[in-house]
Amino acid sequence: MTAHRKSSGETAATFVRRHIGPSARDVTAMLEAVGVKSVDALMAETLPASIRQTAPLDLGKPLSETEAIAHMAELARENQVFTSLIGQGYSGTILPAVIQRNILESPAWYTAYTPYQPEISQGRLEALLNFQTMICDLTGLDVANASLLDEATAAAEAMALAERHSRVEAKAFFVDKDVHPQTLAVMRTRAEPLGWTLIVGDPLADLDKADVLGALLQYPGSSGAVRDLRPAIAALKAKGALAIVAADLLALTLLASPGELGADIAIGSAQRFGVPMGYGGPHAAYMAVRDALKRSLPGRIVGLSVDSRGMPAYRLALQTREQHIRREKATSNICTAQVLLAVIASMYAVYHGPEGLAQIARNVHRRAAVLASGLRKLGFAPQSDNFFDTLSVDAGAQRAEIVGRAAAEKINLGVGETALRIALDETTTPTTVEAVWRAFGGTLVYAEIDASTREALPEALKRTTAFLTHPVFHAHRSETEMLRYMRKLSDRDLALDRAMIPLGSCTMKLNATTEMMPLTWPEFGSLHPFVPREQARGYHALFARLEKWLCDITGYDAISLQPNSGAQGEYAGLLAIRGYHAARGQSHRKICLIPSSAHGTNPASAAMVGMDVVVVACEKNGDVDVNDLRAKAEKHSNDLAAVMITYPSTHGVFEEHIREICDIVHGHGGQVYLDGANLNAQVGLSRPGDYGADVSHLNLHKTFCIPHGGGGPGMGPIGVKAHLAPFLPSHPENRHPATQAEAPVGPVSAAPFGSASILTISYIYILMMGGEGLKRATEIAILNANYIAARLDAHFPVLYKNHNGRVAHECIIDPRPLKTTSGVTVDDIAKRLIDYGFHAPTMSFPVPGTLMIEPTESESKAELDRFCDAMIAIRKEIADVEGGRFKIEASPLRHAPHTVHDIADDDWKRAYPRSEGCFPAGTSRTDKYWCPVGRVDNVYGDRNLVCSCPPVSDYAEAAE
Repeated sequence: MTAHRKSSGETAATFVRRHIGPSARDVTAMLEAVGVKSVDALMAETLPASIRQTAPLDLGKPLSETEAIAHMAELARENQVFTSLIGQGYSGTILPAVIQRNILESPAWYTAYTPYQPEISQGRLEALLNFQTMICDLTGLDVANASLLDEATAAAEAMALAERHSRVEAKAFFVDKDVHPQTLAVMRTRAEPLGWTLIVGDPLADLDKADVLGALLQYPGSSGAVRDLRPAIAALKAKGALAIVAADLLALTLLASPGELGADIAIGSAQRFGVPMGYGGPHAAYMAVRDALKRSLPGRIVGLSVDSRGMPAYRLALQTREQHIRREKATSNICTAQVLLAVIASMYAVYHGPEGLAQIARNVHRRAAVLASGLRKLGFAPQSDNFFDTLSVDAGAQRAEIVGRAAAEKINLGVGETALRIALDETTTPTTVEAVWRAFGGTLVYAEIDASTREALPEALKRTTAFLTHPVFHAHRSETEMLRYMRKLSDRDLALDRAMIPLGSCTMKLNATTEMMPLTWPEFGSLHPFVPREQARGYHALFARLEKWLCDITGYDAISLQPNSGAQGEYAGLLAIRGYHAARGQSHRKICLIPSSAHGTNPASAAMVGMDVVVVACEKNGDVDVNDLRAKAEKHSNDLAAVMITYPSTHGVFEEHIREICDIVHGHGGQVYLDGANLNAQVGLSRPGDYGADVSHLNLHKTFCIPHGGGGPGMGPIGVKAHLAPFLPSHPENRHPATQAEAPVGPVSAAPFGSASILTISYIYILMMGGEGLKRATEIAILNANYIAARLDAHFPVLYKNHNGRVAHECIIDPRPLKTTSGVTVDDIAKRLIDYGFHAPTMSFPVPGTLMIEPTESESKAELDRFCDAMIAIRKEIADVEGGRFKIEASPLRHAPHTVHDIADDDWKRAYPRSEGCFPAGTSRTDKYWCPVGRVDNVYGDRNLVCSCPPVSDYAEAAE
């Protein structure tokens, strides 16, 4: 890349200063408070000397923001934006500008966290409930989740759900031969470790004789064919098996829903509802089920409950964070969603309404029908007479010539094993159709063919039922109303654009505007994931450099960018370990050692790859009990596959024995999986690949600045040592030079590079920070955490410290003794923090009843002090209860959070003044964040499960 002139006064160091919150003066004051003379001295007291990297992190000269944007523009020019008619579950779409500007590009939406604190998440929860309602309506099923990672992953999750609920004892599963190839590949990856057999065939011809627990049927098929699936579904029901339909949401506006056809489960992608293809993602997948299956539905579900005043309030329902409860028995390892993309898809439906969506579908289908008529005139009859938007044509000996002519028209066709596929979408114009005809050797006029063309939807499968009947899908037709609706919802939420979000293990840091800008450029957003590689040279240059950087940062030898969440990264990493053992003739190695303090996805992921979890005890100080680890490694020596360990540990300390732990496991033939959730404490200071780890997933949505988006998107690529590199995820599209179609480990995501478009964010972050900047960010993250620990320790004791009295990038404070002295709970503290204008820290993980705080490097000393002052003020309020001023039930703590309903209450009879409850000490009346609802009743919500938009009358009844 060529050099670029800096703008006046702008240097690369300027960005580092803007990313890192504390000024030089602040750092000096904080060091004094912590009781250490320098940052280097603090690092020496925090990290074991045995793991410190000695060489500086050399990632090349950092660029200024202006230079970085110019560099990204050069990369973008290396990508070629063709009209992609490839299909396979990815479509061109038009994102309404009002949604792009006010959601996708709005920090109020993209910096929000997962809505585990529902009181400050009502806006995004309503948007997600709209998404669930949209999915239920279109699929004709009872309950939908708040999105999954991609269609292929959703199919694998649905297969697992069917395995749990089928009455058939056979461990075989039927897959429609007309399913998208990448979906089949991901399902094979999921099935093989668990011993499930996949039978691929024609559901209308082969299903009767197949002894299977369930089946996945594509509707319409990947080839475009629209088939009546009712006979196949009836055959499944007769066996006691479950029927899963992978359905195109836009097609369902015109076709009978999966529920009407008798399906138990529907899955698919909401990508074509306004979400750019982005060379593979991120996109919101969906899953909907009949009512009897709702308690096994993977992922998150938004439900309706009531708050402390009996008013309607949204919350996450049922199996929220079930991995922490059920661990290796969890129904899924997925604890995230694609919230930002689900919100965009739901707003697309709100914007267009049912009539608008149906009209888009009719337009797309009309173009496809006209295209088919023209192709028949040219001697290329489609393979199916019934289709929605996709045609498959046997081109015979002319196939290569047609593909070449299409490329000359800047059109990509889908190239199957025997046929060419042409998938139209809402961006298709008559001009596009005429260009396709030219590729097939004919010059036809759209208007002339249109006049004599009939539709190609089968009469028996036309939709007759209503959908999107709730008023929310009818009330926002003008842009003015749409704009106000999105603003109203965002105003209800507390995101990083308003205040510090001090969540331990979640790393809510600055998502700089410059990092976000290229994401929506057409050169990055408009590429289909399966375009010819030469059309994505810019992307691949970015991938190669990002992979090298991540290897340099971690000490690993190879990186796979495919996993599109942290959980998928865990899964891919364990698959690599499993593949490695199998290749060495040691498939019997299935024991996975996991500390009792581990994140719940660790044991869930291990179970998914067929491993047996053995729990390792932890010491009172939170460290892994090395003696217990050694004993269990020796006991299971012949069968030991791996240990999964988080470093720094989940209790926020660099354990001194990490090298010994790695050596013990290696000595017994096992591999070390190091969870990368806490890498923000290591970048530039230590490298997992150097001190014994074999594989890690890297949460790019934590350490490397991809925004959390209200609970997704995320990316969890894995780094591995050289011996595991052959076992990185492959992909049937074979777009990565390091993987082969017959690789020992299959894909874990639908697209070869996962959610490729958001990799631009992490790339620019590293580009502008450089090695020294990244190291400085790590040091300040550790300083900020130690500063908070120092300020709060006298009020809320810090539970775990190392032998020097230091914490890593996060600390756990322990209010549990206060429950005995005052009755206060961790929930009371969390909800009272809302009144002070803060999101609560991580509650009750890894230790029940505690709070885990991670400030990150992005927060200034002023914001850290504001948070600490709030916590100290809350401790004084607890002292009021301890001193008998009032009982906990009558205190501001138990009534928190306070809302506008409280300040307007004409019948105030509480034991404390209204001003004390609503404007606690130190808060600004001018800039007050008003929580829209009072404390949400979780028990009521689970007992009275409502997971789609209820009739408006229900809101009135709840308020009575």
